Amino acid sequence: MAQMTGRMQELFNKVTTVVLSTATADGMPNTVPVGAKRIIDAETILISDQFFNKTLANLKSNPRVAVTFWEGHEGYQFKGSVVIETSGARYEETARWIEEKSSRAGFPLKSKGAVIMKIEEIYGIAPGPGAGKKLA
Repeated sequence: MAQMTGRMQELFNKVTTVVLSTATADGMPNTVPVGAKRIIDAETILISDQFFNKTLANLKSNPRVAVTFWEGHEGYQFKGSVVIETSGARYEETARWIEEKSSRAGFPLKSKGAVIMKIEEIYGIAPGPGAGKKLA
């Protein structure tokens, strides 16, 4: 597993939206913006599913994903695998978090599942000669 640095975690927490990329079992790509995300630990992130349709089908048939985020000229891409939790303590905590967060925003939502990503590789996406360099 690869681990995020403190700076990567700081930027991940700072950006409001990340890009989640999935693919069907036969490789057709799909990309969606995600705002309901948080860090579990240095090698694990959680994404809450409120709206996934094609994305959820992709995750079930092909659990390999990429999450990309940036601000200005700094950015990172995490690649790894996911599991989907729709019951249990972590899912229940995620459901409460989404309900509280969305109610405060005046747009009540319900979480359908907690998508748990184990980070296996980390790449830099900043422009320049190091673009696409594997960092971990």
